[in-house]
Amino acid sequence: MKILIIRFSSIGDIVLTTPVVRCVKKQLGAEVHYLTKAPFRSILDNNPYVDEVYSLGDSLKTILMRLQDHSYDFVIDLHKNIRSMRVRAGLRAPSAGFHKANLAKWLMVNTKVDCLPKKHIVERYFDAVATLRVSYDGQGLDYFVATDADHTTQPPNVVFAIGGAHSTKRLPKNMIKEICANIDAPITIVGGVEDSTTGAEIDRELVHVTNQAGSCSLDESAARVKDAAVVITHDTGMMHIAAALQRPIISIWGNTIPGFGMYPFYPTGHQIRSARFEVSNLRCRPCSKIGFSDCPKGHFKCMNLQSTQGIAAHVMEIISASKV
Repeated sequence: MKILIIRFSSIGDIVLTTPVVRCVKKQLGAEVHYLTKAPFRSILDNNPYVDEVYSLGDSLKTILMRLQDHSYDFVIDLHKNIRSMRVRAGLRAPSAGFHKANLAKWLMVNTKVDCLPKKHIVERYFDAVATLRVSYDGQGLDYFVATDADHTTQPPNVVFAIGGAHSTKRLPKNMIKEICANIDAPITIVGGVEDSTTGAEIDRELVHVTNQAGSCSLDESAARVKDAAVVITHDTGMMHIAAALQRPIISIWGNTIPGFGMYPFYPTGHQIRSARFEVSNLRCRPCSKIGFSDCPKGHFKCMNLQSTQGIAAHVMEIISASKV
């Protein structure tokens, strides 16, 4: 069989599709192709369960012409938007998508009526391959760090992924600094170029902090995560990479909620010491299924009311337990 899997973006969403990729490959023995946006293809380049990665550029027509040469037996649509449906229609192959639960998310955001499916999104992704008789194998997510990624010679005790696509998913800079100041262990900050200024400022003020935000590729950041005793992260792609690498995670939630079904997903039965921090009982939360550049209410209580000392204390508990 030859199967195409579609997920255009973004980092975390693509990592969350990897159990489907693995199980399709291993259970069907299929040739697996993957269609994504060009900036995200590196996430899949080292995945041994993917035979070919196609990058979506500006022209959907051009990539569709290339895909039509393959005569796919089945198309698995794990993005399910207008463009992915156009690909499915253009390939004229049997296909299936997954339940995005958009109405339930809208109700939760706008009315706080909780009709959200009580299933992780990975489980919902597998609904798209039910007709192929592919089932989840319990092995969690995959992320394959390139062998030439720059590993540190001395593994850091803590990696702090300070980024996030939207400001309302990120702690304010002073709170990130407070958490770091209360952790008695070496800390490596990772993130994108947009996080480099914040990381550099904290690096200058705290001797046990090393900033690598903006200077490492995604794969190099993942290499640091792989070596970490514990990872602190917002609701971002790095959270899912840390789960794929089976690291203990302190996840910090702002305007989004774990109930959307995208919390850390570990292998079945694995006891990995982790924790979620979120401010409960806020009437305005969740205010979006994605995020905003600024708090719509102006108070940003979902992050400003987080306990920096509590987060730091939990980090130290995990580090202490890892040394036993």
